[in-house]
Amino acid sequence: MLPPGAPSVPARFLLRRSGLLAGLLLVLAGSNACIEGQSLAPESPGSTAPPSGDGGALPDTNTQPEPAAGTVRIAAFNVHRLFDTVCDSGSCGGSAYEELPTPQVFAARVDRIARALTSLKAGVVLLSEIETQVCLDALQARAPEFSSAVLGEIGAAASVDVAVLSRYPQREVRRHRAQRILTRPDGTTTVFSREFLEVRLDVDGSEVIVFAAHFRSKVDDDPGRRYAEAQAAHDIMRAVAAERPGTLVVLGGDLNDVPGSPPLEALEQDGALQRVSRELPLEDLGTVWFQGAPQAIDHLYRARDASGQDVPGTFRVVRDAPGSGLAGSDHAAVQADFVLPRG
Repeated sequence: MLPPGAPSVPARFLLRRSGLLAGLLLVLAGSNACIEGQSLAPESPGSTAPPSGDGGALPDTNTQPEPAAGTVRIAAFNVHRLFDTVCDSGSCGGSAYEELPTPQVFAARVDRIARALTSLKAGVVLLSEIETQVCLDALQARAPEFSSAVLGEIGAAASVDVAVLSRYPQREVRRHRAQRILTRPDGTTTVFSREFLEVRLDVDGSEVIVFAAHFRSKVDDDPGRRYAEAQAAHDIMRAVAAERPGTLVVLGGDLNDVPGSPPLEALEQDGALQRVSRELPLEDLGTVWFQGAPQAIDHLYRARDASGQDVPGTFRVVRDAPGSGLAGSDHAAVQADFVLPRG
């Protein structure tokens, strides 16, 4: 989410990169993080809120099954406000919107997130709340199995943006935010809150198209905008599925609303998009905690008019421990395996 009145800025300076990565390597040389098993079971209301620090357990990579041959695992994860060490907004640290971590804190946080991403054993990860290319580069440096990385930068100071990390080569990248005017139910117009990022990938010879989404939050809520985003996402994905019927088309991200809400109903209108977690009870799907109760606001959707299928029984909510998020985030990750389309 952008801070109120955030000014536009040009592209980030590349000179940040070397200094931040150097700090990353210095901190990691002394890192001894504890790694414990993950919990995929639902938690009862009243569990503690996720930790705010950077210490703590991470999912054990040995507890995650490998994706089966002929499938691809796709995950979505809101890392929670990953800011770099440069102040873009002019008001940073303390109670300001933009955090200003030291190089050491930044490096430790990147390391923790990267290890969590590796633990998912996903071929594609759709990320939310990545501030800059420097942040994405740092994650990729610590998780080099992801050879492809794309940031959906919107070009505003301290914007936290969507991104796609992939083990597979890119065929094409499309950005929809600047090209599409959205209409709220009351007739007023708006745009996507963040980039609606489309990345076309070559996955072992099959085309897979993923959309990274992060809809309008409920802070100073604008539910009409979130509804308009969902309606536009539905229309874009349906058009892409019609254009490329031989592909697997998947959307994932922090949609900031729960199954049965008007925005998710707009996504699911006419059955063209199918929520991957549709067969699981709602109480098993919580990805964040609000007033002591789990809320399912992070989702994966598949375009039914395209090819490929989600593999039954593979949808998971991945967190550090009951009642927490993943890797210090207030969000858990979601993931599922999908059958690749064949010729």
